[in-house]
Amino acid sequence: MNDNNEIMILDAVERYIRGEMNPDERLYFENLRKTNPAIDQLVVEHTLFLQQMNQFGERRNFKTALQEVHTGLSEQGKIHADKLNGKARVVYLWKRYRRVAAIAASIAGITTIALSSLVWSISPKPIKGDIEKLSRDLFVQQVKTDLLQNDLDKVKKKNSKADADKTIEYKTAATGFLIDGKGLMITNAHVVKNSRNIRVFNVKGQQFNAFVVKLDVLRDVAIIKIDDSKFKSVAALPYGIAKSSTDIAEPIFTLGFPRDEIVYGEGYMSARTGYKGDTLSCQIAVPANPGNSGGPVFNHKGEVIGILSARQTQAEEAVFAIQSKYIFNAVDEIKKNDEYRNVKVSTRSTLTGMNKVEQVKKIQDYVFMVKGD
Repeated sequence: MNDNNEIMILDAVERYIRGEMNPDERLYFENLRKTNPAIDQLVVEHTLFLQQMNQFGERRNFKTALQEVHTGLSEQGKIHADKLNGKARVVYLWKRYRRVAAIAASIAGITTIALSSLVWSISPKPIKGDIEKLSRDLFVQQVKTDLLQNDLDKVKKKNSKADADKTIEYKTAATGFLIDGKGLMITNAHVVKNSRNIRVFNVKGQQFNAFVVKLDVLRDVAIIKIDDSKFKSVAALPYGIAKSSTDIAEPIFTLGFPRDEIVYGEGYMSARTGYKGDTLSCQIAVPANPGNSGGPVFNHKGEVIGILSARQTQAEEAVFAIQSKYIFNAVDEIKKNDEYRNVKVSTRSTLTGMNKVEQVKKIQDYVFMVKGD
């Protein structure tokens, strides 16, 4: 890292600590802290440095004040400075003006605490206190994995029964939905970013192996792909992905897996931006619980307008969804890989005009529970 970059980073850290960033800058920087341990450590160290500087300044000011008191008393003839050297002078002052010194020390201490509190108040707080991600923690659950064809070949070569009965402990569960008929799915990055093994379950109870294709931690979007011989491709999806959000007060609905069966939720769009003006997401008023992360948010036409991600802990039905336009950004990224260059995400919905019951019946086969270890 060159000197210019270091200066720029330190400037950004200081503006962040002092609360001088706008909401978009702060969101970006907070996500950078999550993904870059070096930056996170720099913020912690710089916050401590500022606190120590404040304390040093207060100690220096206190010593200066004592020296001024000493000089004033000496000039008034109340003490004879020439008879007192270094340490003796301090002892004499302390004994004779202990009460004054105690008050001054108390003021200095209170000031230091106040300054430290100020630094603490503008320092980053764990987002967990205000925002709760909606993935669901699982109790230790053993799920026997079905083997892919290449696993069977491996078993035959090794003649080992151990591989054929491998078990995985899945720790988290959430939701995902197809964006094409060949098995590409969308979920949240926070759902799968630490998973080595991923398994998805449809409403019929069928389960399929999957893997991560694209992980966008900053926008909290992940593309995963079903990679299982049991999965049958479909020609087209009934819903489309919208490139823009819906209007405030427009009705919306969600499908997800806050438990081991699909759950429907209904509400409305309440704000075009998310938590504290976050422009990556929008706010919806809808019931949401752990397990809803990664679930689709639909408008009345049956178009996906968002990916359900989090909720505010101190507000009722203040739920946040990543705007659907970022699905297209993620797809554009994977198209750089020859294997996915022909991927097309449909914007057309065949559900327009249907009532909610009919729409859900058409959609539910394409919404999955996502489990990761």
